[in-house]
Amino acid sequence: MRKIAFVNQKGGVGKTTTVQNVGAALSRAGCRVLLVDLDAQGSLTASCGIEPDELEASVYDVMDGRASMGEVVRKGELDLLPATMSLAQADLTFAGRIGRENMLKKALSDIEAYDFVLLDCPPNLGLVTVNALVAADEIVIPVQAEFHALRGLELLHNTVAMVRDLNPMLRVLGIAVTFYDKRKTLNRDVFNELRRAFPDILFETKIRDAVALAEAPSHGKDIQAYRPGSAGAEDYDRLANEIARRA
Repeated sequence: MRKIAFVNQKGGVGKTTTVQNVGAALSRAGCRVLLVDLDAQGSLTASCGIEPDELEASVYDVMDGRASMGEVVRKGELDLLPATMSLAQADLTFAGRIGRENMLKKALSDIEAYDFVLLDCPPNLGLVTVNALVAADEIVIPVQAEFHALRGLELLHNTVAMVRDLNPMLRVLGIAVTFYDKRKTLNRDVFNELRRAFPDILFETKIRDAVALAEAPSHGKDIQAYRPGSAGAEDYDRLANEIARRA
């Protein structure tokens, strides 16, 4: 079972979209996939067609030990461990708890039925994200094709270096460029700079900027279900293949 955290402390880089669509592509390829929503906004949960406000329990309750994985995971083509606004209080509630960095790892240790567990981290480097990095074996870093991405990667690499004291096995699987438009010189320049700086971990697949990718979540669907054959569907199929091959 591969546990992959999708993480970037900057919001708006397509992280949730990437988790959902990579998960869907892996599922269609025959893999058993669990998505884990770790953002209090519940964007991944809503993108999968589930209303967070209507849930009685979430990943927060699993981390807190008040509910089991079996009670909270929502079954479907893609299984989902959902999030609600209760997760917003995690940093405060769990701050004084012994072993607070290992709560998610402990919860995920009870599952064996999946080939991939994909963790959608919040856009910050708080306790929930640290839990994800401790629980994961690998991380994927979605970055928008703009120059602020380079500074963000430096900050994230520093955090990963610190987390390795808690999780020595954690490795950066790859960097995935999102919102890419080959017609824009800036996008091309940023991709080439990322290739120069991170030649061993940059995914070759570029996720093209596409309206359908923004529309699909509002219908509770992944891009392949919403617009099969679209640029977004093709790109995420290719990215999922790259991720699967980098075992």
